[in-house]
Amino acid sequence: MSGATGPVAPVVVSTADLYDERGDALQSVSLLRHYGGRTQFTGVVSTVRCHRDNALVKAALAEPGEGRVLVVDGGGSLESALMGDLIAASAVEHGWAGVVIHGAVRDVLALGALPLGVLALGSNPRKSAKEGVGERDVPVSFGGVEFVPGATLWADEDGVLVTRVP
Repeated sequence: MSGATGPVAPVVVSTADLYDERGDALQSVSLLRHYGGRTQFTGVVSTVRCHRDNALVKAALAEPGEGRVLVVDGGGSLESALMGDLIAASAVEHGWAGVVIHGAVRDVLALGALPLGVLALGSNPRKSAKEGVGERDVPVSFGGVEFVPGATLWADEDGVLVTRVP
């Protein structure tokens, strides 16, 4: 891919060790499944809230990622995918470390070949709407965790940890 910023470094410390070290200063969620070529990633949180409409996801991942992680609250809907291989490839090209989706993805085999962390509830081949309905960089919550823009997120095979932001 031309213009790629190169691979983002994987998580150096395991989430289990990090939780042992920091305890309740971190929130944890494990209800998500890995789909990307990276199972370990970390970065500063940016968010999108949308329901069955991925226009804001696409726009966010086309901006410079600078090693951030996009957290998408899709309301837990598995009715249509909020990201597929083309949007994920854009995320890689623009330097995002990962994408965490409380919803569905598609193009699962292609996602697994990309150097990007991708976590989601499930997959569905159905496309989503492209109307731009939703919100960007607002606090979102799912799995008992509040994801606040600017927080730090760590993900690995054990799950996801997020700093608590006062």
